[in-house]
Amino acid sequence: TIWSLAVGHQYTSLGTQPILCSSIPGLVPKQLRFCRNYVEIMPSVAEGVKIGIQECQHQFRGRRWNCTTINDNLAIFGPVLDKATRESAFVHAIASAGVAFAVTRACSEGSATICGCDTRRKGPPGEGWKWGGCSEDVEFGSMVSREFADARENRPDARSAMNRHNNEAGRVSITDHMYLKCKCHGLSGSCEVKTCWWSQPDFRVIGDYMKDKYDSASEMVVEKHRESRGWVETLRPKYTFFKPPTETDLVYYESSPNFCEPNPETGSFGTRDRICNLTSHGIDGCDLLCCGRGHNTRTEKRKEKCHCIFHWCCYVSCQECTRVYDVHTCK
Repeated sequence: TIWSLAVGHQYTSLGTQPILCSSIPGLVPKQLRFCRNYVEIMPSVAEGVKIGIQECQHQFRGRRWNCTTINDNLAIFGPVLDKATRESAFVHAIASAGVAFAVTRACSEGSATICGCDTRRKGPPGEGWKWGGCSEDVEFGSMVSREFADARENRPDARSAMNRHNNEAGRVSITDHMYLKCKCHGLSGSCEVKTCWWSQPDFRVIGDYMKDKYDSASEMVVEKHRESRGWVETLRPKYTFFKPPTETDLVYYESSPNFCEPNPETGSFGTRDRICNLTSHGIDGCDLLCCGRGHNTRTEKRKEKCHCIFHWCCYVSCQECTRVYDVHTCK
């Protein structure tokens, strides 16, 4: 599976050892062919899956499900992704976005010979600036993500339809957030001339955006109908009075477990011993995160820099202070 790229440091050397394509567990034949044809960008594909997972863990750090991964398992999220929940929707979208992002960035940095800068998306320059630098080729990055991440999603069932939709939503989020980045040229840093190029945003921007899409994800129902190739499952919105989902929205059709208690069947680790925020009334607060079980409080001493003074010129000297903090954890 695509997730196997995120575990094990051995895949970071893919560019120099093409033989490793066949050693990546769980790849379907189409992914294996892709790996061999595009072997020099496979380290970027692996990096993209990793940054997607890291962003997932940042966005869900205060939630009952905090995007936990299991190191010694190919299914690195455990059974959580087995169900067609909004958590599955988010993980597929952010990982697909991560692959597109990392490949696009690697191409613009010149680390692969099969891709480079985008020369298509230019158009006439604006007033006071001209085209320059290296515009990031998000179309190539998205193509790589589509070919690799969607390779498994070719079945005529509802889950494949859901995964394809959410994968694409992740990729579209990057295209929609491209912006003009500019640099000034002139005497003493004056801005007589500006050169500009298309750039991807910081990946945190994509993570924040996809988290909003998770919160407003559209619930769907599965419909079966007969085609020439046999039975085909499609998705339609469950609630007709809501606006139907667009290509930028996340979709799901199964409800999530509550993630309060450990459950090996659902992949829930529970929230016991998780740090909670005593002053928050949100999901990261001790009431909601601890699912009404209450919390324990302990004190923790931390050494920190304090009484910092700036000396002319140019360094800062600090003292070291010990501060005591209250740490609250779920019972």
